[in-house]
Amino acid sequence: MFRLFLAVVRRDLKLALRQRSDVLNTVFFFIVVVTLVPLGIGPDQQLLRMIAPGVVWVAALLAALLSLPRLFANDYADGTLEQMLLSGEPLTVIVIAKVFAHWLTTGIPLTLISGLFALMFDLQADVALVMMSSLFIGTPVLSLVGSVGAALTLGLRGGSVLTSLLVLPLYIPVLIFGAGAAEAVAVGINSAAYFFIVGALTLFSLVVMPVATSAALRFASD
Repeated sequence: MFRLFLAVVRRDLKLALRQRSDVLNTVFFFIVVVTLVPLGIGPDQQLLRMIAPGVVWVAALLAALLSLPRLFANDYADGTLEQMLLSGEPLTVIVIAKVFAHWLTTGIPLTLISGLFALMFDLQADVALVMMSSLFIGTPVLSLVGSVGAALTLGLRGGSVLTSLLVLPLYIPVLIFGAGAAEAVAVGINSAAYFFIVGALTLFSLVVMPVATSAALRFASD
């Protein structure tokens, strides 16, 4: 199963490198959303520091939504997904590998770029570090939960809009506690509780969502 996991991850990363525009679109969208906020809010530095974690998290959430169609759509269109279902290999392992590859090409770049936005919003070093850490721990939830929505709407016309409607309510808890960790540090509160909750959400998603996604993929292929 580990070899299967590595093979699927390697394949999806190679495909992402060949289709760099999809990855770059996600990153550019994230950058545009975050950089537009100061233009609309104004030059109030204190206000920008206060809203920065929430703005970055919302932008990461929206960017993750934008990238969800590439999780299974191409494999569904060219018949690869059907071959995966018929291969006899554990579908849950394949799903976890595809979600992991999606996180590597979406969650990791967004986490790293958020450090630059910490400078733009003039965040203190400890607040910036906590914000990046919460993104690192919490963005897997965006990929895991999003995989269920992407699988449920596979092959449907306007599926990306329906996916957003399905997964946005499920993103709210990780958004609240992920952004709350940095906001807590900014006001001098210990952020450990927020990290524990975000970590628990990630572990829960890792256990439940691949199984749900596998069932949704089998249903979509019938």
